[in-house]
Amino acid sequence: MALTFFYVRTGIYMMCLLVSFYAMQALDFEKLLKKNRVMEARVLYALLVISLAWLSAQFLLGFLYRLQG
Repeated sequence: MALTFFYVRTGIYMMCLLVSFYAMQALDFEKLLKKNRVMEARVLYALLVISLAWLSAQFLLGFLYRLQG
């Protein structure tokens, strides 16, 4: 039973990571960032994607656990 929850949780995190990466591609970061700051922009982009994925996964997992009982 615990292994099943592990796989479900991992799957939800991976799904949210892919969806958040896909969604973040719609934003134009070049207008917000300074020029010639490529490395910093990539780090910021990665942190934003991971943060958005974690927040959305926590919401979905909380919702699923609440439905479960």
